[in-house]
Amino acid sequence: MAPLMACAASGSEVPLSPPRLDQAFVAGSVAGTSGRIPQVSSALTCCDRWGSIKARWGVGRMHYAVDPGLYALGAPDDGSPVLVTANYKMTFDCLREALPGRNAWLLVLDTDGINVWCAAGKGTFGTEELIRRITASGLKDVVKHRDLILPQLGAPGVAAHIVRKQSGFKVHYGPILARDVAAYLDAGLKATAAMRRKAFPLRERAVLIPIELVATLKPAMIIIPILLLINGFSGVGGFLQNMAHDGIFSVLAFLCAIFSGAVLTPLLLPYLPGRAFTTKGIAIGLPVAIALLYAWGGDLHTWHGILFGGAWLLMIPAFSAYLAMNFTGASTYTSLSGVKREMRWALPLEIGVALSGFAMLLVSRFF
Repeated sequence: MAPLMACAASGSEVPLSPPRLDQAFVAGSVAGTSGRIPQVSSALTCCDRWGSIKARWGVGRMHYAVDPGLYALGAPDDGSPVLVTANYKMTFDCLREALPGRNAWLLVLDTDGINVWCAAGKGTFGTEELIRRITASGLKDVVKHRDLILPQLGAPGVAAHIVRKQSGFKVHYGPILARDVAAYLDAGLKATAAMRRKAFPLRERAVLIPIELVATLKPAMIIIPILLLINGFSGVGGFLQNMAHDGIFSVLAFLCAIFSGAVLTPLLLPYLPGRAFTTKGIAIGLPVAIALLYAWGGDLHTWHGILFGGAWLLMIPAFSAYLAMNFTGASTYTSLSGVKREMRWALPLEIGVALSGFAMLLVSRFF
């Protein structure tokens, strides 16, 4: 099938290829006005679920996407609803799995493999992309109605009045959760108050931990040997003695910083003080640092012990606060403007405190 053409916002023509029929999750195809449209099922396969597990752990995450364009869920006709979603495959799978036995058209936007919420904030789940996909898919010839159902979390990126003016389609914002879409459709595109509210329960916070850990452990594999060498080649004892004592402790302290920022922060998020994630990271990192130093039992009557202990008393909360900020875009606790505002003051603070702690660590090696 030849690539379809759509007009970009700038007025230039950009070729947009239709979704491939040979994608692993495609079950068949249905006839469209411009060719065959991939057909998918609401039943996920073992491959689909295994792909989601790998993405949760960061394996192939940046390439876990489906081709953007129009898909047929079940056997839709010209009166079936049109649901708009992102091309992050986990989002795509979540939507189709929530509609067993339903017939619908799924219009998938090119969000660079990012979920709806984050893509709306970045602008990829946006007005221009939606209009391009409506045109490229020939949607006007596929359905008789002119209604699009978008996820509520995609609203920040879409100007509904512009979409209607340029495409003729009216935007309806459906429920936040895919599991409520069926009830929303049955109610005549009416959402309850509960469908408009998004919580951030323990389970949803916990599933974010693996990918953050994997991303953090990659640079950790470089930092840990550096810590061992710094502590081994300096200090009052021999190389092995220094490494066995201060070196091992430094590695343990660094891992505790990762644990407090990437694991404890999301798990305890509602109970940590402050609205800023930096504050929450410090609130858990500081007690972890104090507890670790107490268990260490270092000699705080010497300059070495004071500087060495003080170094980690600064670095653990700083690292924890930095890692805690990774969860800002996946929570209901902040907004895009709030994240930008926090980063302006938090990043310099975290970097400054961490560098001060590292300087103290280096100085401690000569006492």
